[in-house]
This record gives sequence, C-alpha cells and structure tokens, in this order.
Amino acid sequence: MKSYEQVLEIVELALTKGEYQFCVEFLNPIIESYPLSSKEGANLRTILITALCGLNKKDDAKKICKDLLKSYEYTTRENAKYLMEIIDSPEIKKPENWSIKFETNPSFNKKSLNSLAKKKSNIENKKFINLNNTPTGETKPFKKGFTLIIFLIFLLLIPLLSGCVKIENALDLRDLESVNNYLTVESKYINKFPWQIKFEEQIKDLFPDAEISIEDSNFSLKNKNLNIDTSKEILKKIQYTAGKLAGGETYLDINTSEKNLILYKKFYYRLDFDLKSIEDIENLEINFKIMLPNRGNLLNTKNDQLQISKKVITWDLIPGQLNTLEFTFWSWNKLLVGITFVALLMLMAYLLRFYRFKIGTDLPQLPSE
Repeated sequence: MKSYEQVLEIVELALTKGEYQFCVEFLNPIIESYPLSSKEGANLRTILITALCGLNKKDDAKKICKDLLKSYEYTTRENAKYLMEIIDSPEIKKPENWSIKFETNPSFNKKSLNSLAKKKSNIENKKFINLNNTPTGETKPFKKGFTLIIFLIFLLLIPLLSGCVKIENALDLRDLESVNNYLTVESKYINKFPWQIKFEEQIKDLFPDAEISIEDSNFSLKNKNLNIDTSKEILKKIQYTAGKLAGGETYLDINTSEKNLILYKKFYYRLDFDLKSIEDIENLEINFKIMLPNRGNLLNTKNDQLQISKKVITWDLIPGQLNTLEFTFWSWNKLLVGITFVALLMLMAYLLRFYRFKIGTDLPQLPSE
C-alpha cells in the first residue's frame, strides 16, 4: 500500500492536469483506509469532492461533504460548509452571443503570416512606456471614511456568517442544594421561525411556575432552587420538546456519582447528548454552559467542543452526532467542616485554660488559718 505522501502527490498531480476520473477511480478503493477523524482522511476527501464536482457528480460530492460536517475539527467543518455552498450554487448558462467565433480565411497564406510576424517584431522593439527615474510621489493611505465603511461591512457580515438561531442553556451548580437552570433562545433575525413560536408555547405549558421572558427576538426560561434530580428532569423535557419540533428524537442521558472524602465530596458527571436526528437543520448554534462551585477537570480533554475557564465549562454541541461531556469537581462538606471547626475551637479553649491554671498567677495569696 502506498504511503499518504505518495497518494497525495499522485492525486494532486492528476487534479492539476484535469484528470478527474483518474482521481475518483484511484481514491475510491483506498479512501476508507484513512479515517474521517484524521487530517489525512479529511484532506483526501476534500480532493475527492473536487474531482467529483469536476465530473458533475454533485450527489456523490454532497454525501462526502455531509460526512465532513460531522468532524470534530472546526476547520474541517468550515471547509465542508464552504464546499457545500459551492455545490448547491446554481449553474448559470452562458448565452451563445457571449462567445466569439473566429473563421479561418483561406486567402490567409504564408506571405501574410510572414508580414504579420515582421510587424509584430517591430512593435515589440518600440517602447510605449516612458521608463525614467522620475519619482511619482508617495503612496497615499486610505482615508478614514474607507476604514469606517469596511468596518461596518464586517460588522454586518458577523450575524450572517454565524448561526440564524442560538440556543444557550446554563446549569448553575455552584450551590448543589439549590441548582438553577437558565435557557435562552436568541434569533438573529427580526422575525422568529414557526418552530420557535411553537417551542415557546409548549415550554410555557410544561413549566407554568418558571420565570419566562418573551421578546421580539429572544426567549428565556429560568428554573431556580432545584435539586439535582429535578434539574435532570427539566433538561430532559426541554431537549425532548425541542427535538420533536426539529423533526426528530433527541436523547439526553445524565449520569452522576459522588465520592465522600470526609471534609469534601468529589462529584463525577457524564452527559451524553444524541443529536443525530437533527443533522438537516442548518445555521443552528447550540451552547451548554455549566457553572461549578470550584474549578473542575475535563476527562475528555481532546475534544475541541469543550472549553473550561476558571469555574465555567462551555460545551458547543454539534447537530447530527453524539456529543459527550465528562467532568469532575469537588465541594466542601459543610456539616463536617462546621463540626470540625467547633471542635478545634473547644480544644484550643481547653488547652489555654489548662496551661494557664498550671502556670499559676503572681497575685498575692491570703494567709491560711
């Protein structure tokens, strides 16, 4: 079997020559040997998509693009989105009057060719550009108005390049006896989508006692003073409702365990969020934030979807695949810490009293009878 470098050299050379059929026939039998999660597999699949587009096999190219959209690598997913936009772009037929056809004149003989060559050589010998060392002046910088216009253009492009709808859920675990959950759905456009309106109506029916705020482009839900089990049930109801409206069934599994270490407890959390059924929804951004009482540790540190900053874990969920989060954190055992602190104070008071009595005082004593 050829090495990756040899395969890459062969297909790149064929691609530059326009031999698309050779690229497809060469890569198809060996493409599965390079997994999608590796950079080599993503690079070869990108070349294969280019060759398929050159052969006008857009359906096959789309299938490979959808596989690349499930990659853990951010750059691979962005490249796949760009290729998908190119594939889905409409074809523009060129009118015939845009083309210029040259007809060969039979009277155009060798003599005329020789005379044309002489004229061409005379033209090349002439200099039409005045080459001198006279300076033309310094290059002027762009004016302030140009910079402002470019800044405004980039500012307007930011919401277009980001997702149309942003869903963010924040789970506050800073007080394990009083857990808070905050859900926010933000629309990047003025009008909400129909599924957003249905989602808001169903959430109001599910949680009539929660704090709900509805605005033109935003929706927020706040559930406060919950225990761990109740917060799990609320999260499962929210994801199940959203999954049904998205046209599929999503699944959220939350496993928790704790280890008692006398003065403090260590907690273990694992969240499995199955979003395979909603891979067809585009421009959807889903974020999950978890606020911890102390600094936590991520167990799946190689996942680019996860970021931890001080006491906050940020989890970027990707539609169309299974998202997994594992982390640990610790919390003081308040009852045992209080008992220990009181016991130490009592012991210190007893020792001070005992040693003070043993040393005695310098005060005069009354004579004994």
